[in-house]
Amino acid sequence: MSTLFSVNLNKLALIRNSRGTDYPNLLYFVKKLIDLGVKGFTVHPRPDERHIRYQDVYDISEYLKDYQDIEFNIEGNPNEQFLKLIREVKPHQCTLVPDSEDQLTSDHGFDIIKYSDMLSKLSHELEGFGTRCAVFIDPDIEQIKAVIDSDVQTIEMYTEEWARAYNNGKNDDNIDFDEVKQRFSDCITLASDNGIRVNAGHDLNLDNLADLLSLGDIAEVSIGHAFTIESLEQGMDNVVRQYLQICR
Repeated sequence: MSTLFSVNLNKLALIRNSRGTDYPNLLYFVKKLIDLGVKGFTVHPRPDERHIRYQDVYDISEYLKDYQDIEFNIEGNPNEQFLKLIREVKPHQCTLVPDSEDQLTSDHGFDIIKYSDMLSKLSHELEGFGTRCAVFIDPDIEQIKAVIDSDVQTIEMYTEEWARAYNNGKNDDNIDFDEVKQRFSDCITLASDNGIRVNAGHDLNLDNLADLLSLGDIAEVSIGHAFTIESLEQGMDNVVRQYLQICR
């Protein structure tokens, strides 16, 4: 099974916003990445628009209408402003993330046990107009069981713990990498065996991605922060080729 590599554009937008101009232009890089073989893009607009702006979402969505085989994924907290955006844009996928307005970056998943009714209702609505609804969750077997009992059909597994354990597990006695690896494997397997689509994201990079994908059926990964840094170090063309090879 191949995995869709989705480039998160937030960091490119952050660089653009730092100068108050349209350089770098996001649509230029969307086209460049498509030409390099990328088949998916992710954005995560926040209320303060510190990186991706709401207008960017409309512009990217309009641009991608000419590319029927490219997936557009919009992440965010399902507040009224965000849901209005999703209802208007109707992206291929919407990933619900429990961020607060002042949060620096995503650092935890939804508690599906607690919010099952709300998330099931949103999933029904979004699926009804053709948008796949994914829910950002922690790698916890009880959360996977709750997903199976809900109407949520797609999850994005929060992989910060995987990245931290992968990078530091051999040198930090407080991190049991084997336990983390087994837990991720168990969660992916249980979800897949029960018909749940599994995506993954956060702190994934060229070093730790292949081992994660070896654990089970992961349909999609979204990568932005590391991708941007790796592109500065190695060149974007080279980095895209490496990610596509890993995901194949």
